[in-house]
Amino acid sequence: MRQLLLDLGAVGPPTLESFVIGRNEELAAILHRIACREATSLDQHFITLWGEAGAGKSHLLFALAAGGSALYLSADQPAENYVWSPSVPLYLLDDCDRLDADQQIAAFALYNQIRESGGMLVAATGRPPAQLALREDLRTRLAWGLVYQVHGLSDEEKIDALSKSADARGMVLSPGVLPYLLTHFRRDMSSLSAILDALDRYSLETQRPITMPLLRELLQLGDAQPTS
Repeated sequence: MRQLLLDLGAVGPPTLESFVIGRNEELAAILHRIACREATSLDQHFITLWGEAGAGKSHLLFALAAGGSALYLSADQPAENYVWSPSVPLYLLDDCDRLDADQQIAAFALYNQIRESGGMLVAATGRPPAQLALREDLRTRLAWGLVYQVHGLSDEEKIDALSKSADARGMVLSPGVLPYLLTHFRRDMSSLSAILDALDRYSLETQRPITMPLLRELLQLGDAQPTS
């Protein structure tokens, strides 16, 4: 029997190009300058990104890390990893709102070292710095430089972005396919883009148009868990 090698959970590596900008034009422009190692022209050592889950904060940090010469840190790593080095020009600190006591102390020291000795730090958190349940001195550091809210996409913006992506591939989607995905599949853009790519491949492989029955069949083959 023919085997369909399909992994709906396999999302390509995050890039700045694959981030759907939406209402984040200014932030996207600045991050592109950082990715091109033009950070010194910003005259800023620190940037804090905040926004709701799924807005794309970690996506952006991973994309910056992919450029090399960067150190990615998160609440899942021990405080001992939060160390400044003259060979690292860019530090990426994710999930700041989940830092434990030791990590907060280490992050505070890292901020001070970067300010004194050079480098840049881009942090991400779920709330504005002033609303975080962290040490007061660390909250102050998180607000030192530029602070940007990462605006998530509305359902209409997600459908528009996916429709444009489908058009660029020459895909013809039956009405209702994209709205169905938003209500029965993971809602972040990385996952939605991955299922769109899988849908395109499955349609070509089976020589069938992209309709609701084909989509449901694909989700079953991929053992995708629908959202509530």
